[in-house]
Amino acid sequence: MVAITEFQKIGIGLIGFGSFFLLFGVLLYFDSVLLAFGNILFLSGVTFIIGFRRTAHFFFQRQKFRGSFFFLGGVSLVLCRWPIIGILVESYGFVLLFRSFFPMALGFVLSAVNSPFLSAFFSSSSSMV
Repeated sequence: MVAITEFQKIGIGLIGFGSFFLLFGVLLYFDSVLLAFGNILFLSGVTFIIGFRRTAHFFFQRQKFRGSFFFLGGVSLVLCRWPIIGILVESYGFVLLFRSFFPMALGFVLSAVNSPFLSAFFSSSSSMV
């Protein structure tokens, strides 16, 4: 079992609050202050969870340079109060950064569908009769 340090617990909380503010900022028609606050909390939460050195190494790898450029550029556009364009650029950078993670996440979701409760729910709701 892996022990979670206090910094990692703080990081999980920061990522949770950052995700909440990002979602709330989008729901309130791209409120730039909420989006900027959410971005700052999210990035600081990632830094708290994996550490400053590993965060810098993740964002500044040669093969992930384009994704990092778009992601951090989108964050800076949101901070400069261009929220719609910033979120679009940031989303494109997020997809470029985490595209190697998507197949693993999809496999996890599909394995969750094979659980007895969820498979019974999906098989009964998908019938057309």
